[in-house]
Amino acid sequence: MYGRLAANFLLRNIAKNQRNLRYLSVIKCCSLPRTIVATNYTAPQRKYSSTKQPTEHVVDSILDHATYERVCAETLDGLNDYFEQLMESIDNIPGSDLAYSDGVLTVNLGEHGTYVINRQTPNRQIWLSSPTSGPKRYDFVGESSGATGKWIYRHNSQSLHELLQQELQKVFETQKLEFEDLPFGGR
Repeated sequence: MYGRLAANFLLRNIAKNQRNLRYLSVIKCCSLPRTIVATNYTAPQRKYSSTKQPTEHVVDSILDHATYERVCAETLDGLNDYFEQLMESIDNIPGSDLAYSDGVLTVNLGEHGTYVINRQTPNRQIWLSSPTSGPKRYDFVGESSGATGKWIYRHNSQSLHELLQQELQKVFETQKLEFEDLPFGGR
């Protein structure tokens, strides 16, 4: 009797705890000579009460791989050079630091936080991590030749350079910033 109760208990707990289990085929109990078989067990489907459909973020970069690499490198190089000039001209940010390596630009602004701007080659995007506005993914919008265009965040249509201009103007209060004059900044 205890063996049968133990087998039923085991079967119930496996089925209850394995929600992602699709089929439970054969369970053999060591102490019992018989085999318990449960088939066609399907995990319960979760239902969501929201009628709103999930939004799809379509990434359809117009750039081929070589053009993306060129445009991305020009953008990050331009940002790196501009940040170097800003860091040299302003001394009122203690603990500030700048690093650029392997497609990752890290701008540490001390108590104002750290900005990380990096290429995301598989998606043909540039990603930004901002201490003020959080993470964002930018797609290149412009000519397929990469001659003109800018990096746009598709959720609000704001460019990378516009966001940096807006957020960093508060940090560099006395300095006039001109991010939009950089390569692929929009001007």
